[in-house]
Amino acid sequence: MDLPQEKSVSINPDHENLRPPSDLLRFTTAGSVDDGKSTLIGRLLYDAKSIFEDQMEAVERASQGRGDPYVDLALLTDGLRAEREQGITIDVAYRYFATPRRKFIIADTPGHIQYTRNMVTGASTAELAIILVDARKGVLTQSKRHAFLSTLLQIPHLVVAVNKMDLVDYSEASFNRIVNDFRAFAAKLDVQDVVYIPISALLGDNVVDKSENMPWYDGSTLLHHLETVNTGTTRNAIDFRFPVQYVIRPSQDFRGYAGQVASGRVAVGEEVVVLPAGLSSRVRALVTFDGGQEEAAVGESIVITLEDDIDVSRGDMLVRTRNLPHKSNRLDVTLCWMGEEPLDPRASYWLQHTTHSVRALVSEINYRIDVDTMHREQASTLHLNEIGRLQLTTTEPLFFDPYQINRATGNFILIDPYTQNTVAAGMIRDRSRQLDELVDVTSRGERPSSDNVVWEQGTISRAMREQLNGHKGAVLWLTGLSGAGKSTVCRLLEQRLYRMGCHTFYLDGDNLRHGLNGDLGFAPDDRKENIRRVGEVAKLAFDHANLVLCTFISPYAADRDFARSLVPEGRFYEIYVKCDIEVIKRRDPKGLYAKALAGEIKGFTGIDAPYEEPQHPELIVETDLHSADELVEQILAALRRDGIVGE
Repeated sequence: MDLPQEKSVSINPDHENLRPPSDLLRFTTAGSVDDGKSTLIGRLLYDAKSIFEDQMEAVERASQGRGDPYVDLALLTDGLRAEREQGITIDVAYRYFATPRRKFIIADTPGHIQYTRNMVTGASTAELAIILVDARKGVLTQSKRHAFLSTLLQIPHLVVAVNKMDLVDYSEASFNRIVNDFRAFAAKLDVQDVVYIPISALLGDNVVDKSENMPWYDGSTLLHHLETVNTGTTRNAIDFRFPVQYVIRPSQDFRGYAGQVASGRVAVGEEVVVLPAGLSSRVRALVTFDGGQEEAAVGESIVITLEDDIDVSRGDMLVRTRNLPHKSNRLDVTLCWMGEEPLDPRASYWLQHTTHSVRALVSEINYRIDVDTMHREQASTLHLNEIGRLQLTTTEPLFFDPYQINRATGNFILIDPYTQNTVAAGMIRDRSRQLDELVDVTSRGERPSSDNVVWEQGTISRAMREQLNGHKGAVLWLTGLSGAGKSTVCRLLEQRLYRMGCHTFYLDGDNLRHGLNGDLGFAPDDRKENIRRVGEVAKLAFDHANLVLCTFISPYAADRDFARSLVPEGRFYEIYVKCDIEVIKRRDPKGLYAKALAGEIKGFTGIDAPYEEPQHPELIVETDLHSADELVEQILAALRRDGIVGE
C-alpha cells in the first residue's frame, strides 16, 4: 500500500545553516474532533524519518485491516487498540522526533470537549501550540477553547494550521475566511504571535515541503516554522528557585539537597536563603551523577550542598537572598476544574505547589469564563473543564511568583484528599486583593497597586530585546552628594554608550522633579516617595532592555535597596560618586551649598540632612581624584567584565 503523494525530508547534517540538534522545542497540538491532529503528527514523524520499519509495517497492516485506501498515519500516534477501533483519540500522547536543526517533544491532546483538561496537562510546558482547523468546518467552539487555554497558559507562539485544504480544492478564499474569523476571536486574547498555514496533513502539502497546489501561499512550511521559531522565552532564567525534592545523607560527612532548578541559575559560592526558615548560607558544591560543576541553570537536576549545617527538608525552597519570591496564604488564582464531581466551595483540598503540599480552602469564586464569548459569568461552583477566577486560602503561606513571570513557581494542582485524584490545575495571579494586611517577606518592600488591575506582560521579552540590541539591560544608579559630579559623569557615560550603539534611558533627579515628582518636597517621606517612583520607572525601562542611567542623591540606603530589589541580581549597579565635601563646597555649581550654609535652604543633604554612604556599592568613582573620562572608563570596564556590553 502506498502513501498518498508521499513526501520526504532531505537531511544534510553538514549544512552550514543548520542549528545544533540540542535545540529543543516543546509544542502541543489541539483542535476539534477529526481535525487531523494525529495524521499531522504521523506525517511529521514519517517525513522526519523518526519511525522504525516494524512500526510502519504495523500501521500498514492496521490500515489494510480497516479497508483504508491509504496508509493511515494517524495510527502512529493512536496508542490504544480500543481507540483505533472507535476511531477516536482520548489520551495525551507524548511523541519525540528530531531534525538536524532541532529536537521536538509533542503533546497530542484530544479534541473532544470533555477532554479539555487534557489540553491543560499537555500544554503546561509547551512553548508553541498548533491549533488545527478543518478547512470545511471553519473555526469552531473547540478551536476557540484551545486558543484561549493556550494564551491562559502563557504559550507564546500559536500556529493555526488550516487542515484538509485538499477537500476544499486548495481554495485561497476558504483559507482567508478562516484566517479572518480566527483573527476576530484572537483580538479578545492576550496573544500577538499567531501564524496561519494552509496544509493537508494527509497528502503532506505545506507540512514539510512547499505545496505546488497552493501557489498563492508564500509563507513557510509548518516544519520550517517549528525549526526556526524562537524558543526559551517562557523559561525564567533570572529568578533562582530550587524546590527541594529529597535530602541525601549517605554518610555523616555529606548532606545534600536534591531537586531541579525550577528557574534562574546558581553558582558555587553564591549566597542563598532557605525558605520558609529564612536562614542563609552559601553554596559549597553542585553535584551531579557525572561529578561536580561550577554552575547550574534552569531545568538541570542537581544536588546542592551548603557551607552551613541548616535544617532543610523536602518542600523547602532555596532562593537568592536579594531575589525572594512572594509569600502569602491567600491567593488570587485562575483555575481549570478537572474533577468529575463539581467543585465544592465548602470542602478542603490538598494544594501541591512545587514540592510542597498544604491544605487549601476556597474563599471566593469571582466568576466563570465562557470561553466561546470570553464573557465573565457569576458562578457558585465549577464543573468539569470549566475555568474560573477564585480566591484560595491555605493553611500555610506559599512562596511563589505570579504565573506570568514564572510558570514553574506560579502553577499548582488541587488534589481530593479522599480519592487522591487531581481535580484542578491552577495558575497563581498574585496575592488576594482583599487582604487587609499583606505580609511581605521579600526585599522589595511594599509596591502599591490600584484595585482591579492586572499586570499585562508584553509579548516581546527582555531577552528578545537584548538579543536585538546586542547588549544586556542594567540599571546604573549613580548616588552621591549634590555637586559630587554625578550628572557630569553620567552624561559623558551616555555619550560613550550611544557611540557604542547601546540603548540608554537617562533619569535625572532635577528633571523628574519638573513633572512626575513635581508634587514632592525634600522631607524624608517625600525623598522616599521620590526614589520609589524613580525605581519603578527604572524597572520599566530596564524591562525594555535599556541601560538605565539614574543620577539621584538618594541619601537613604533603604530607598536605594528598594530600587535594587526591582531588577534581577547582577543587573543593578550602585555607583557611589564620591568627592570630599570641602571640594564640593568650593565647586558649588548651583550655589546651593552657600544658601544652605546661610540658612536659606533647610534640610540640605550634607549640611543639615544626613547622607548614608553605600556600604557595598558595585563601584566607587572619586571625582576629586580622577577625570570624568577616567571614571567613565572604570564603569565601562565593569560592564564589559560582567558581559553587559561588548568590547
